[in-house]
Amino acid sequence: MNRGNGRSDFFHQDDDFAAFLNLMREAHEKVPMRLTGNCLMTNHFHLLLWPHEDRDLSRWMQWLMTSHVRRYHRHYKGSGHVWQGRFKAFPVQSDEH
Repeated sequence: MNRGNGRSDFFHQDDDFAAFLNLMREAHEKVPMRLTGNCLMTNHFHLLLWPHEDRDLSRWMQWLMTSHVRRYHRHYKGSGHVWQGRFKAFPVQSDEH
């Protein structure tokens, strides 16, 4: 899960959602990741990820977040923080989660 800086929107149009999904595919090519669910909203997203190795989650998310910021600034001709901070990860302990 991550949120836009100051709860700002970072998906402004359908192409932004599509570009993020494409970056997720590219991230998977670099660091294989099992994605079992996702929910993308205009100012935040949730991903249900199942890494193969211990360090994979951080590597995958770092690549995704950095790549998205570069694309965002290139597309919207901006600079500065896009994300509120580091992504948040919570382990799923049971089916009831």
